[in-house]
Amino acid sequence: MIQAADIREWRNHDVVDPKGHKIGVLEAIYVDTTTDEPAMATVRAGLLSRQRLVFVPLDEAILGPGYIRVAYAKGLVRKAPSIGTDDVLPAEQEESIFKHYGLPYRQGANGERQLARR
Repeated sequence: MIQAADIREWRNHDVVDPKGHKIGVLEAIYVDTTTDEPAMATVRAGLLSRQRLVFVPLDEAILGPGYIRVAYAKGLVRKAPSIGTDDVLPAEQEESIFKHYGLPYRQGANGERQLARR
């Protein structure tokens, strides 16, 4: 498993899919609030003049020399819910990210968010 302290070193490195196709550049890490383990990453994607941050799960992610390989195809990631490069993830949008990837969403017992940016 990738540790939160380790993955901070990879900011601004390429994020690639299982076939090695570049998806974008790692921007930030979101941890699961119940475990404090890395759960999602935001990836800067799109044209230079119209970049956005797309979310991709970090389960089964592999660190390589200068890149992070995620377990999801470029096409799926590019269609994932996104936010602007200066925006913050709204709490009500979290569940749609998990659904996009077919992952279970677990809101906290008192309605807390599942993801927190690190």
